[in-house]
Amino acid sequence: MQIAFVILMFILGAALGSFLCCQARRLHERESHHGKMPSRSICLHCQKSLKWYDNLPIISYLILRGKCRYCHHQIGRLEILSELGVATALALLSFHFLRTAPAVTIPNLAIFPSIAPINWGIFAIMLLLILSLAFLAIYDGAYGELPSFCLTISIICAIIIVILRQQASFLISAPQPALIPNQPWSPTIAALLSGALFGGLYLFLYLVSKGKWVGDGDWLLSLALGLALGHPFLALVAIFIANFSATLASMPAVVKQQKHQNHQIHFGPYLVLAFIITYTFSSFFISMI
Repeated sequence: MQIAFVILMFILGAALGSFLCCQARRLHERESHHGKMPSRSICLHCQKSLKWYDNLPIISYLILRGKCRYCHHQIGRLEILSELGVATALALLSFHFLRTAPAVTIPNLAIFPSIAPINWGIFAIMLLLILSLAFLAIYDGAYGELPSFCLTISIICAIIIVILRQQASFLISAPQPALIPNQPWSPTIAALLSGALFGGLYLFLYLVSKGKWVGDGDWLLSLALGLALGHPFLALVAIFIANFSATLASMPAVVKQQKHQNHQIHFGPYLVLAFIITYTFSSFFISMI
């Protein structure tokens, strides 16, 4: 059942990734005053309405080989990356949740882990946080902006997670998936330190560079990620992964010596990627302390 749960979350993530990508395009059209997007999905090149079987997440892209059925124009990579990215993120979140949850077994019967209701609450809020982060990553990757309403949702979700973790530490004595071991502080203090470290670093870079190194939304996103990670060391790991992955992504432009010397990287997707990797493998990273 655990494997089936992870697979179902992957499928759900693919569908939600397609939905979030579509909504990101619609929001950009409204914000850019280009008019309203059609209520149905269309090909952005030939404007043909797409059938339901052309909108199956991941599957349709593979069957059509990344091209429109009607005009055979290449479909952008944003759609498939959004579907695969959100699907993988939800599957990893579920894997981490089930792997670290205390389980009970019945002889000759493999059952779903017995998980405290408060931890299901943490999982639900973390799921909402991941979807909010996915939308931010998609929008920032495509248009170079972080919508303020989604940043607000992310911060609120992170704060709720901190509160629930603190409650779980009082109510449950067994090891919990959301609680980070080997820390001398309470979950709340650890989360605040993590948020201050993660968000404070990018706020400092934003102020010093006057917005040239990082955007004004990056430090708010980092604040939410730090709170959700819940440990200063995990914040340091995420900072390293985010900057390392962004550096790797910028290497082709540096090697080609493009004319635009001030090559701009949209940092939001790398922050979200770093968070997902760090959170999923948090136990491994903490064991290094």
